[in-house]
Amino acid sequence: MIESREVRGPAQYAAFAGMCLIWGTTFLAIRIGSEAIAPLWGATLRLILATLLNVGVAVITRASWPRGAALRGIALFGFLNLGLNFALLYWGELTVPSGIAAVFYATIPLTTGLFAWMLGVQAIERSRTIAAAVGLAGVVLIFSGELRWGAPPIALLAVFTGATLASLAGVILKKAPPHSTFVVNAIGAAIGTCVCFVASLLLGEPHVIPRTGAAWWPIVYLAIAGNLGAYVLYAWLMSQWNVTTLSVGALIIPVLAVIAGALVRREAPAPETYAGALLVLLGVAMSLFGGRGKPARAGH
Repeated sequence: MIESREVRGPAQYAAFAGMCLIWGTTFLAIRIGSEAIAPLWGATLRLILATLLNVGVAVITRASWPRGAALRGIALFGFLNLGLNFALLYWGELTVPSGIAAVFYATIPLTTGLFAWMLGVQAIERSRTIAAAVGLAGVVLIFSGELRWGAPPIALLAVFTGATLASLAGVILKKAPPHSTFVVNAIGAAIGTCVCFVASLLLGEPHVIPRTGAAWWPIVYLAIAGNLGAYVLYAWLMSQWNVTTLSVGALIIPVLAVIAGALVRREAPAPETYAGALLVLLGVAMSLFGGRGKPARAGH
């Protein structure tokens, strides 16, 4: 297969930097926002705003709306990724440092390969299996270090489970007929709103409208930059660069998140966490650049 020639210039590099910076700071924004407003209620408000923004763009661009199998696939994606994943991440980040949460989410390329094999999207490869083992060994090391420092095990497990569900959601979306990114995010955010609101009710959170800028800015930033802006940059870069080049972001984003958490919140992970993070990133690098895999099997 001959890949298209990449276009590399100031605009492309600026878009890539912006995408990584946005996604690298979303974990910190979630943690800050959860201190000003109940976490699941904050996620609900974010997703309401994200739904409205994506619906607006979908209408302006005259995107088509899915039916049948496509709608079911997108709905399941929204339930898992913007629903359960967001609920677990927001709740977990009450006690889990934002940098550690980002490292857990760096395992998505690893677990995605396993789920793609399980669901018949692509064949399993020895190199990717080894990469997944290396990355997951890093997760175990992070768990052990943070538990030794007193981190709640249920919160760590919640964040990692959220990341794993996000990877499963991505594979499910890959099997569904393709649709506009804005349509997918609009439907997903709407379903995610319902999941997070129900979870907020079950947790007995207060449901008050924020009245301060400190409470509103993380919600607005996450909705506009996280749920809309970064995806626009990503979609545009997909037309400019090969997917392998673009996937380097999976290595850069968690590093930015760790730096942001250390600078803004003075987060100081356990010593084992740094070694575990290196193993996770090594596993991701092996998975992304360890050689070309076998042809993917078509989904059914």
